[in-house]
Amino acid sequence: MTRVLLICMGNICRSPMALAVTRQLAGARLEVDSAGTHAVRPPQGADPRAAAVLARRGYTPEKRRSRSVTAADFEHFDLLLAMDGANLEDLRARCPPGQAGKLRLFLDFAPGLEGQDVPDPYYGDVPGFEHVLDLCEAGARGLLARLDHGGVPG
Repeated sequence: MTRVLLICMGNICRSPMALAVTRQLAGARLEVDSAGTHAVRPPQGADPRAAAVLARRGYTPEKRRSRSVTAADFEHFDLLLAMDGANLEDLRARCPPGQAGKLRLFLDFAPGLEGQDVPDPYYGDVPGFEHVLDLCEAGARGLLARLDHGGVPG
């Protein structure tokens, strides 16, 4: 089973949204979790706006608390997918030798969105969260299609 870690900065908006979407679309095909490069302290649940947008589209928001990426995550997960380039660079700076091939942008799996960031909606409004959810759906569907066709990891 492929193990995927979805990563944003605070682990309260983008990565929890991507987690809920990916888990629901993947079923038991993946082990998936989320974390932040600078997770919110003290640990918190998903931003209420993120949870509301997910629920409106029929996704079940995870009942979990924010956490930071750990050294063990680089070993445990087959793919560490960053929501944006800044978080990808942060992961590269922390990455142990031999693990860099696991690091990618989440939207690199979404046809037509390769190389693009999932923008942080935290300081915006509900339409920003809706847009992020659209991107999470595209990234998750693309990732699952690639895995179903024998692509990824490494």
